[in-house]
Amino acid sequence: MDIQPIYSVPALRVDDSLVIADLHIGIESHLMKKGFHVVSRTKDMLDCIIESGRDCNRLIVLGDVKDSVPGSSKQEYREIPDFFESLLERFDIIDIVRGNHDTNIEEFLPSRVKIRPASGMVLDGVGYIHGHTWPSEIVMGSKMLVMAHNHPSVMFKDGIGKQMTEPCWVKGDFIPNNGKFDPCPKSFIIMPAFNRILGGSPVNVFDEKFLGPMMNSGTLDLPNSCIYLLDGVNLGKRSDLMIKGKRYREEKRP
Repeated sequence: MDIQPIYSVPALRVDDSLVIADLHIGIESHLMKKGFHVVSRTKDMLDCIIESGRDCNRLIVLGDVKDSVPGSSKQEYREIPDFFESLLERFDIIDIVRGNHDTNIEEFLPSRVKIRPASGMVLDGVGYIHGHTWPSEIVMGSKMLVMAHNHPSVMFKDGIGKQMTEPCWVKGDFIPNNGKFDPCPKSFIIMPAFNRILGGSPVNVFDEKFLGPMMNSGTLDLPNSCIYLLDGVNLGKRSDLMIKGKRYREEKRP
């Protein structure tokens, strides 16, 4: 099994499949309602997927194709169908593992796109889930579990307290004989969000919480997991990178 991140792109190559997650097509519409005028990046994401998967014949999307939940925006109705029609010109097979934002996703997709349940799918010994629900027993019997949903990033803080974050990969092992799952995968990978507008949730900050039941089950050896930047730099073990974050709160005025 050949599993490799694509250099400088939040995408994973697993044999002849390209794996991505968290597209959140339509997020620009929601940002505009808050006063931010952002040009749609859907075409940029399409071009990046096609370029990254030029040697792949299958595309696997780990959930959150759309951004609106509940409901759908005009941007989603306008962009998602053409987006996947274009991808079908490049990939023979497209699988979408349903995410928590993918309500009524069937309305947007060509019939050739396969929608997998939120409990996940298995392909050649690798399990795939979005991460907002428990995996199925079949998925838990895979050798490796690939998940999304958390939009992982790593936080850096300089000497004067200025903070910045970068998207990252998290790779680690399940705790052997954890007593909760039998069988369970040997290892896991948490994917960064493909849509760069989303930012990320720092995985190396003490007061930040993970999302999803699997991430909070105590079965993942998160302290000894390794953090990788998109350019492949291994930052080391998560436990060695932990810092105190700064939460901003509006001060009450007299």
